[in-house]
Amino acid sequence: MDFTKTVLGIELGSTRIKAVLLDEKHLPIASGGFEWENQLVDGIWTYDMDTVHTGIRACYADLKRDIAEKFGCVPETFGAIGVSGMMHGYLPFDKDGKQLAAFRTWRNTITGQAAEELTELFGFAIPQRWSIAHLYQAILNGEGHVKDIAFLTTLAGYIHTLLTGEKVMGIGEASGMFPIDSVKNDYNQGMVEKFDVLAETKGMPWKLREILPKVLVAGEVAGKLTAEGAAFLDPAGDLKPGVPFAPCEGDAGTGMVATNSVRERTGNVSAGTSDFAMIVADHELGMHREINMVTTPAGKPVAMVHCANCTSDINAWVNLLIEFAEMLGVEVNKGELFTKLFYKALEGDPDCGGLLSYNYFSGEGVTALDEGRPIFARLPGCNFTLANFMRTHLLSALSTLKIGLDILRTEENIPVDKILGHGGFFKTPGVGQRMLSAAVSAPVSVMETAGEGGPYGMALLAAYMLWKDAGETLEDYLDNKVFADTASSTLMADEIEIAGFDAFLERYKNAFDVERTAVKTLK
Repeated sequence: MDFTKTVLGIELGSTRIKAVLLDEKHLPIASGGFEWENQLVDGIWTYDMDTVHTGIRACYADLKRDIAEKFGCVPETFGAIGVSGMMHGYLPFDKDGKQLAAFRTWRNTITGQAAEELTELFGFAIPQRWSIAHLYQAILNGEGHVKDIAFLTTLAGYIHTLLTGEKVMGIGEASGMFPIDSVKNDYNQGMVEKFDVLAETKGMPWKLREILPKVLVAGEVAGKLTAEGAAFLDPAGDLKPGVPFAPCEGDAGTGMVATNSVRERTGNVSAGTSDFAMIVADHELGMHREINMVTTPAGKPVAMVHCANCTSDINAWVNLLIEFAEMLGVEVNKGELFTKLFYKALEGDPDCGGLLSYNYFSGEGVTALDEGRPIFARLPGCNFTLANFMRTHLLSALSTLKIGLDILRTEENIPVDKILGHGGFFKTPGVGQRMLSAAVSAPVSVMETAGEGGPYGMALLAAYMLWKDAGETLEDYLDNKVFADTASSTLMADEIEIAGFDAFLERYKNAFDVERTAVKTLK
């Protein structure tokens, strides 16, 4: 097999590291994976870096096994590789490459003071999960390591540097570190200068551009696999150096690519451990705390509604039901149970019959909470059925997202021609899709390739870098060469379902003091 005619995408997601190999027709031909979970250590949501190293090697080894089984050989090279990971967060290193602090993930809500002060300084909404908020909070906290920072990056940026030696980053991922100027496709220089003044008053010896990765856009070459990088990724020694790399990206950007949602007036919703909506804007927006301005991998401005909590509470309840079944001596297939429970939710009352839940395992920026407490509640006279129970958790998983999207729709008049869904929430055909349609009052499509998710999107960015024509935009490449013949399904919720979601959300917002009180009192 000629592996120079393939592209590899690797993504370090919240619950799984996954690799997807595509052929010249952009079709997945092999994959590998490694499951993992974040840990709450000393109040910080993190992943141990030894596990990062072990996990990405195990993922690649699993990919090699899949290739060997299917093609009877192992790869020594690829046409191109791209790495992506969960956006945002904080990974600082000194001049010798020593990690200075534990990896702080997007899930942390510990930078409230920094985010507020930077938002005021820039006149631009800075969410708590962004790298610059973590950096400034560390400065405000007086953390001793900050003065020694020589390189600040994200998880995707770290792996990219580890494999190529290049301290660069795709613009979509960079937009989760620091605000971007979409005209110049670079960090906003005026804001950089304001931050440098602020950092100098705090005694910092570095300038911001000295420690941030260089910004690249989709299609540019972001380095090549080094001998050290090849040995790290494939300790068996089969993989050879020299493979070109696409600019690394965040999972938000790769999700946009995987669903062909990079053109103006398109949008996608990714729903898994977290959920977020990405709407490519066609005009400038006002400042909203609930809305974050990021970019596509090509640099176009994107309005992002990011919610830290989505399916974790659903997973917890399903695990409880599995434990109950096992107590009765019944062996249950977890995947089949998820499918049956999701379909059961379609039988529930449109407004969930008086049931209510808050799925907050961690804090939530959209609703201004620094911590979360999962809660299930019901009215005394409610219609307490399994169908309503499941529907409640599915609507709860989307409620915070809907709060943010309603701002874009009602206050900013953002036109959207299509919404595409991807992620585990949409795995059961038609269910999550219908719930999201009820939330956004618009048709929702799911592509047959959307199940491949972020690593598929990253592989497509590697393909674009490798196989694009001169002057061909990312939007045109995806439209004409990747998704022209891709099958998809589109569903539109009916008026009763839409009204039901609206009624559920009204109950959700009116009772929100329950969640606030739980955070204060359940310690």
